Amino acid sequence: MSESWDIIIIGGGPAGLTAGLYSGRARRRTLMLEKAAVGGQAATTDHIENYPGFPDGVGGFELTQQMRSQAERFDVEIREITAVDSIEADGDDRLVVTESETFRSRAVIIASGAEPSTLGIPGEAELRGRGVSYCATCDGAFYRDLEVAVVGGGDSAIEEAVFLTKFASKVYVIHRRDELRAARILQERAFENPKIEIVWDSHLKKILGEGKVEEIVIENKNTHERKSIMLAGVFIYIGTVPNTTFCAGSISLDDRDYLVTDEKLETSMPGVFAAGDCRANLLKQVAVAVGEGALAAVEADKYIEEL
Repeated sequence: MSESWDIIIIGGGPAGLTAGLYSGRARRRTLMLEKAAVGGQAATTDHIENYPGFPDGVGGFELTQQMRSQAERFDVEIREITAVDSIEADGDDRLVVTESETFRSRAVIIASGAEPSTLGIPGEAELRGRGVSYCATCDGAFYRDLEVAVVGGGDSAIEEAVFLTKFASKVYVIHRRDELRAARILQERAFENPKIEIVWDSHLKKILGEGKVEEIVIENKNTHERKSIMLAGVFIYIGTVPNTTFCAGSISLDDRDYLVTDEKLETSMPGVFAAGDCRANLLKQVAVAVGEGALAAVEADKYIEEL
């Protein structure tokens, strides 16, 4: 027989942790399911400087651990799972089906976040974890006094490029356009940093190396000229893919597989809400995820009251 809860939260990033805090304070019996480390992508961010209340910024791991402690203070139970397979309706209850167990609840909040997008180029998958990385905070220290590349031109790419200059002797930023998309303040930091070289109008085509990254091949999109750069690491920041495969066929997704909700953050399945980076929203930021987590929990609580 499946365990029964008031609210099940899928995902333990800022959205899920905030939802847990609110549902716990509402005295709802709350279970959080997380397949990786609690904190999500935010926990792997070295320095967050645009989250309110921290004028000097705050470490991502530190911030999310404080969120976890706060949720657990209100009796939110956190369990590690392999993956969620599906969410199903069973009368007024919702079933969260995993590989090993099925959990029953009155409402569900999906806060499953997103994963880094991949380029799908030769060498990327083969050398992942051996020089190919999607987390500078996790792996940057391995590249002390070595040359590395960052692929992308948005906030995450430029933030991590600047962070990598703490360790690397040189950081190439490979960007497919002739201007960056990152916030102006981040661009200024990159342009002023002598260790950073921007490679404009270029695509990364191949990653080469015997057992570890040793070389990359880039191509100028205008001239189609190719050139090689010898280096030790490649950090890829080209967007994210939502963790919503378990929703396919039962809950509405948009054309990029993000969860579609109404203004109450309720999905197409009544009693199932969504918050954070897995939801079709306009801004993927910790502050947005926290606000959505709070709203989703309040609406889930109201939904249970009305049953």
